[in-house]
Amino acid sequence: MFTGTLTADLLLGDVHSLKGKRAVVRPIVAELRRRFAVSAAEVGDQELHRRALVGLATVSGDAGQVADVLDACERLLAERPEVTLLSTHRQLHSDTD
Repeated sequence: MFTGTLTADLLLGDVHSLKGKRAVVRPIVAELRRRFAVSAAEVGDQELHRRALVGLATVSGDAGQVADVLDACERLLAERPEVTLLSTHRQLHSDTD
């Protein structure tokens, strides 16, 4: 079994409050969950209104499938016009680690 995690640092566009930030981040997290069946959440920078750290995880019996899902999630984040993807960090673990 393989587990993959992705952490994405996002710069939010025209956001001036934490309420405005939630209005941008919640739909992104919901779409990641719905489209790719991953566990996703805002995991950092909660006090900053123009930055968000989104983390997600997926599990599969095939390392290639994990990589494909993480690639697709990263593409979705990069293509969202309301955010700029600043950086990502990935980890892949197997049950033998």
